[in-house]
Amino acid sequence: MPLIQVKTSAVAPEKTAIEGLLKQLSSKLAGHLGKPESYVMTAFDADVPMTFGGTTDPVCYIEIKSIGNMNPAQTKAMSEDFCQEIEKAIGVPAKRTYIEFADAERAMWGWNGSTFA
Repeated sequence: MPLIQVKTSAVAPEKTAIEGLLKQLSSKLAGHLGKPESYVMTAFDADVPMTFGGTTDPVCYIEIKSIGNMNPAQTKAMSEDFCQEIEKAIGVPAKRTYIEFADAERAMWGWNGSTFA
């Protein structure tokens, strides 16, 4: 049910580096949300044409979605953690990264031919 999706204008690192980043993000997201990692999905999309503040300097957009209620303490901790992880992994500064947090209603999240309702 939890999803973390990363879109960046930065050049994609090697496949093994991307896979390592995705595994790290998966583990961290499960930990932050207290949900089993077996349900976490990750995605990474690089070389996306993007701007931020009117420039094409490297930028990153992260979507974090989950069923349930993420609270302000969780989102603040995740923002700090994931911004640091992205800066370390692909070099996009935290000040050029936006994160969107979204809670989904159980009936609005499908899996395995059904929903979580």
